[in-house]
Amino acid sequence: MTNPNTGTPLVELRDISIAFGGIKAVDHVSIDLYPGEVVGLLGHNGAGKSTLIKCLSGAYQKDAGQILINGTEVQINTPRDARAYNIETIYQTLALADNLDAASNLFLGRELVTGAGFVDDARMEAETRKIMGRLNPNFRKFKVPVSALSGGQRQSVAIARAVYFNARILIMDEPTAALGPHETQMVAELIQELKRHGLGIFLIEHDIHAVMDLCDRAVVMKNGQRVGTVNVKDVTDDDILGMIILGKKPPQAY
Repeated sequence: MTNPNTGTPLVELRDISIAFGGIKAVDHVSIDLYPGEVVGLLGHNGAGKSTLIKCLSGAYQKDAGQILINGTEVQINTPRDARAYNIETIYQTLALADNLDAASNLFLGRELVTGAGFVDDARMEAETRKIMGRLNPNFRKFKVPVSALSGGQRQSVAIARAVYFNARILIMDEPTAALGPHETQMVAELIQELKRHGLGIFLIEHDIHAVMDLCDRAVVMKNGQRVGTVNVKDVTDDDILGMIILGKKPPQAY
């Protein structure tokens, strides 16, 4: 079976290897991501999925292989390099300042200022309302600290921050972990909205059901290697489970 996508990928990780103390955490793995697509990365703890994706976010440096953005090879050595290529990472912890409101979190470290050099709170709130109106129209809690928000609302603040600062490639680490059904649905709708805007999303997941619901393709890793890639609509939960546990590639994998 072949990759259903054509054209130039947003991202290609080609033949990536990363070792720690002589142990290969990632061993010659290649994956790609296209605009408007969600690719799930699955595998046991220690399978290498987080390590692989951290070389794209700039948290780790690869030992071998290539990273291509829009078909051009790039070097990503730090998270700042990643952001320069419009790659944003949303970790499970969300990295939000609990005591600040949504607007202050959105612009944290990148505050808008007035001509006189003061922080422009009104403009930051207006911009936050604008981006939230696009991503999560039901969001209303602009005046409270984010500590008072639900898990899904906090997730939407973190996503809005990434999108506002022109993310084209989003790395999401278990975005629905510890969320209830309603909140999970909210995040699913956010992801659909991002896809409509042509973003590409890597989703690091343990939950097969989340992958089946949210992803277009799934990449399974085991012992630092890629077992295979499947189109989610062509496989069952059991097919993916077999890849994760047994390293067994179904006929639909490529």
